[in-house]
Amino acid sequence: MDFNLSKEQSLIQQMAREFAEKSIAPVAKQIDEESKIPEEVLAGMAELDLFGIPFPEEYGGADGGYDGYVLAMEQIAKVSGGIAMTMAAHTLGLGAISAFGTEEQKKKYMIPGCKAKHIVSFAFTEPGTGSDPKQITTTAVKQGDFYILNGTKRFISNANYPGAMVVFAREMESGEVTAFILDKWAEGYSISEPWEKIGMHGGQLLDVYMKDVKVPADNLLGKIGQGFPILLLGIALGKIGTSTAALGGTLAALEEASKYAREKTHRGQPIAKFQAIQLKIADLAIKYETARWLCYRLGCLANDIKDPGKFAAEAALVKAYCGDNVVDAARIAVDVHGSYGLMRDYTIERVYRDAIIGPEIEGVADMQKLIVASSILRSKG
Repeated sequence: MDFNLSKEQSLIQQMAREFAEKSIAPVAKQIDEESKIPEEVLAGMAELDLFGIPFPEEYGGADGGYDGYVLAMEQIAKVSGGIAMTMAAHTLGLGAISAFGTEEQKKKYMIPGCKAKHIVSFAFTEPGTGSDPKQITTTAVKQGDFYILNGTKRFISNANYPGAMVVFAREMESGEVTAFILDKWAEGYSISEPWEKIGMHGGQLLDVYMKDVKVPADNLLGKIGQGFPILLLGIALGKIGTSTAALGGTLAALEEASKYAREKTHRGQPIAKFQAIQLKIADLAIKYETARWLCYRLGCLANDIKDPGKFAAEAALVKAYCGDNVVDAARIAVDVHGSYGLMRDYTIERVYRDAIIGPEIEGVADMQKLIVASSILRSKG
């Protein structure tokens, strides 16, 4: 058991850290205020292969594994939750295509996705049904060489960008939930205005409207009725991104609180001299280290998934912990700042708003705990 990073892992981490500090940090406040990621930032990320880290080189990826993805995501998320959210949803969609797509589908959609010429989406949630696959209302009707899709999806990341969307619909002949690869902006595809979220600005969530959208039959992902297994693995892989986005927020909370404690003075001395402040910094360090090793381990497990159900439980455990953990960390960091932590002049205010989103996305925290408990109680060992 070796807890040291390899040379390749260290290089990925360093590359992402340097890009985040030099290219994202100077515009992080702008991204938060405008809720839009500048094109030059996306172009810089594309140049560094940040949108394709875990995927094979033959499909345009960087072949850095999910362990490399975690290392990069942590550094990006530390500086901008919105960019991390965009990157996570994109990697979720690509991960589903990578795991279940045909060779032709991988070449058609993964290569431009990994190179960030396209930004990918994953669309399951609906306005009236939430994420319950038994109640899905979006329909897919076979007509010749096409499926005709009709329905509405809610809170879909990256729906405004061109590229592929993995969309789940009820295939009407079989009545089974099935996955398709839809080309965004096909005829009949439209979107709402972005939802105004409390945090992670720049990572836009939109509703998607499909009215008689034609999807080639060749774009069936997996098999008819295989929607739930695709959803199960896809969401599990997606939790790597959301968990690590929370990890990045936890690191930001630790760094911002430590910086403030050293710089803020009371009677001529830094407030870091006070034991109460020191205890908070120690709590933040503990929260960061526990989240870090959970996320790093999950990234390594994702590189060789032998049992999708067991991996889904592992991902749920990490997501449940990291989602709650980042909220606690951000609150402690705000406490270190005192009333200044409530002001938009200070980075921790944005970190706190971003953190609140963590427990609520990719499955609420309580649901993740139920998944973990179910896995444990079913186990014979």
